[in-house]
This record gives sequence, C-alpha cells and structure tokens, in this order.
Amino acid sequence: MKKLATLILAAGLVFGAATGASAIDFKAKGQWIMSFDYGQNGNFAGKYHGHTPTGWAGNGRDEFEAKQRVRLQLDAVASESLSGTVYFEIGENWWGAGNSGGALGADGNNIIKLKQAYIDWMIPETDVKVRMGLQNITTPAYASGNSILNTDVAGVVVSGQVNEMVGITAFWARPFNDNYAGYTNPSGTDNYRSGYMDNMDAFGLLVPLTFDGAKVTPWGMYATIGPNTFRTGPTSRWGNPTGNVAGVEAGIVRAGLFPVGGARHKDFSSANHTRSLSSNANAWWGGLSADITVWDPFRLALDFEYGSVTWDDDGRLNRSGWFLTALAEYKLDWAIPGIYGWYASGDDSNPANGSERLPSLDGNNTNKYSNFAFDGDPYIARDTVIGHQMAGTWGIGARLKDMSFIENLKHTFRINYIGGTNSPTMAKKMSLAGLWANGSTLDPHGNTDGFNLGHDAMYLTTGDSALEFGLTNTYKMYENFTITLEADYIAMWLDTDKSAWGARHRYNESIPQTKDAWNINASFVYSF
Repeated sequence: MKKLATLILAAGLVFGAATGASAIDFKAKGQWIMSFDYGQNGNFAGKYHGHTPTGWAGNGRDEFEAKQRVRLQLDAVASESLSGTVYFEIGENWWGAGNSGGALGADGNNIIKLKQAYIDWMIPETDVKVRMGLQNITTPAYASGNSILNTDVAGVVVSGQVNEMVGITAFWARPFNDNYAGYTNPSGTDNYRSGYMDNMDAFGLLVPLTFDGAKVTPWGMYATIGPNTFRTGPTSRWGNPTGNVAGVEAGIVRAGLFPVGGARHKDFSSANHTRSLSSNANAWWGGLSADITVWDPFRLALDFEYGSVTWDDDGRLNRSGWFLTALAEYKLDWAIPGIYGWYASGDDSNPANGSERLPSLDGNNTNKYSNFAFDGDPYIARDTVIGHQMAGTWGIGARLKDMSFIENLKHTFRINYIGGTNSPTMAKKMSLAGLWANGSTLDPHGNTDGFNLGHDAMYLTTGDSALEFGLTNTYKMYENFTITLEADYIAMWLDTDKSAWGARHRYNESIPQTKDAWNINASFVYSF
C-alpha cells in the first residue's frame, strides 16, 4: 500500500508541475487487462507410477485462474527534440493470491514495477535521435517475431537516417551488473569482492534499408559476459560457487545462454562445474530480416539469425546455432491467409561439446506464429507451453488472420505442426539422468538443480512432434474496449523408445504418459 501511495503522490507532483510549467505537454496512456483461464495439462504430464500431477502444470497452479494487470505511461514532452517517459506496471495480480496483491484486502507487496524510464533528445542541427534509460530494445524479426532480444533493459540507443533509403541504429545495453554477492574469504570477511567481474554489456548495430515495396535490415550484436554475471548467491571460496552456476538469473534469461544441463558434466549427473573468476564469455549474434510488399496484396517476410556464446575455459558451456523462417500471406477483403515454416538448429549427441542451439539474450519474445506453444499471446493468457524460444524446433503452419464477417468482430485460426531438431541420443542421456522432456525429473527424490538449464518447458528431439490448433476471436465493443476469447489445443507425441526418452525404464517401470494440453482464455482490455 505504501508503494501505491508513493506512486499516487509522484503522479500528483507531476501533474502539479504541469500547472506551473505550461511549456511541458503531459500525455498519459495505459491499459487495463482482466484475464480468465481454464485449461489442463500445461506441462503435458500424465501419470507416472500411479501419480497424476494436479492443477494446470502440476506445480500448484489451478486449472481455472483469474488475474489482472495495469500499465500506465506518462510522457513529458517539451518539444519534438526533448521528452521524457516513465512507464509503470501494476501486477500481474492473481485473484485471491496474497503475494501478488490479489487476496482479501488487496494489499500485497512487490506489485508495482517500473518497466521503463527514459529521455528522448535530438542532437542540435541534426536528425540524430538519442534515447537513454530503461527502455525496450528489440532485434529485428519481420516474420516470426523475435528470437534474440525483445525486452526492457538499461541502455542508450542512437538512431538516424543517412538518406531516404539507409538508416543506422546503434545501442549499448547493460543487462546485468553488481548482482554477485561475493564470498567469505579465509579471514572471515563476508561478501568479499561482491560485484566483482559480474557485468554483461551488449553492443548492437542495425542498418534498416528501405526500398520501394521492401524493407531489409541486416544487424549484429556483441556481448561480453563476466564470469560472475549469473552468480547471485555467495561462493564458498575463491571461484567455487555453492549454488547453480546460472543462479536465480536463469529464470530471467530463460537459460538462453547455456547448453542443456548448464555447467554439468557430459553425463548430466555430476556436481556443478566451477569456473575461475578469470573466465569470461564472448557472445555475438547476426541476422538479416526482410519484409517484401512490392507485389501487394501479396507479402513475403524472411528472418535469419545466428548466434554464438563462447566461454574461455570450458567448451561444455559453449552454445551456438541458427534459425531460419519464411512467411507468405495474401490480403483479401475478408481475411489474410498465410503459410509459414521455420527451422532451428538442434543439439547433437555429445553434451561435452556444448550446445548447437541458437542462444538468446532474452526469451520473452512476441511470437507471431503461435499464441500457445510459444510466447505469442499479446495479453496475459497462458502460453509458452512448449517454450519461450523456437530454438531446437522446426515447423510448418497455416493461418487465416483477421477474418471478419461482422463489423468489429475478427477471428484468427492457426494450425502448426512442430517437431524437434535435437538428437535422440541427447534425450537418452537426459532420461538416464532422470530428466523428462518437459524439464521435470522422473525421480521425486532426485536433485534436479541445474538439470533444465538451457531449455524451458519442452525439449523436443527429432523423434518428437506436436500439433497445435488455435482460434482467437476479438470483438471491439467500444473504441477503447476489446474482448478476446481464445481456445488452444496441442497434441503431443514423444519418442518413448529406449533409444530416446524411454532409456531409463525397464519392464517393471511404466514410461511416463503425456497428455494433450489445452486452454480457454477470456481477456477484457481497456486501452487509452
């Protein structure tokens, strides 16, 4: 409640300043989202040894859930050359949950977040724009969405036009710094060298090219990663972490910089591998995205991405891979039919040589092909049941987008066939270590710390596949009020042969079942 009062007071001061400083134009916009979900089998888990996971994903979440989110943005505009923006997010508030502010009394902690806070200014006598502060930085992706970076991060972005056809955008971002807690040295000093060599800095360059009927953007990004960047907990002595190498930050970066198993040895069973404090990593990405509309109403979009992360002292932590996708669609009066496909490199059979999957700096991406299997839902409905990233998968799909037969009512239907590109031998070794395809352990008493680094949700091999159906209905009731009803279903088939996920099982053990995942969501959105 104190945080909410502080926010209201800050807003009052800002609007009070507006009265005395009429040269500043204040603009406010925001969004209220109310979301209701009902579904089952969010982790595709069936029975194992007579036990059936309960709830949406077997982790305590209910089959029916209600939640909400509020976003408020305030722009202080002095002129076309100078402005400032602050962007708050309240929630997600899970109805009934005290830790999210949704329980009786509606008084919870940590529910107000600062998403963005930046200033925009232009270099005098030029068209060069500068944005400094917490902001959204996104690498290009015209077809499928984004696989590398699309999130709020602290940094500086400089952009300008060379001429009508050529633009340049450069940025520096600092995703992580000063999170390492240090360690207790032999003299008994706690938090010794906290914050030491724990920064990650990323530098990017985009060159958007605009032609008659086409946009093409080549781009590249380099990041330097300190050896303690993902160590948030203390270490027992110099260079030997007591906890997971990736620490709790693995949930933030979606483990997109590590191989499957993280720093574990080649059999996935030994203790976390340690790295000396002198070990750094270098990461770089490059890509090309094209959006071709010269044959309007026909549209063709292409994305290609490649990335690599190399650690100085251990090849087991290296990760590199690529992703290619294409979309073709044709705009009709009543709908936009389209077909698309993608292929992303997958792991080979040797975990000791690192990973062959595309690394990512942030997996919280807006996927344009799937609202359920991947991270595609525009609001707060359930999604990412296969993963936040498309690394290690391939697929083909078709959709009818924005079908409309009644004014203000639109429908989008999609169907996707999804397969894996990872080696079944890798799955066999993971299975022998007690790890199932959805990242959960087969042994309830097993230590899974660090097992599922490098992938979230499902890990699909060349013998695994899924079929997704989705229908989204959007009704614009008022100018600023939209109601969305969405239904999604995914049928999953996993390779339970002993050469893959069934390797761990004998005649007296039942192979874990998989159940199809489905969900229905109703979202009510007021935007202004």
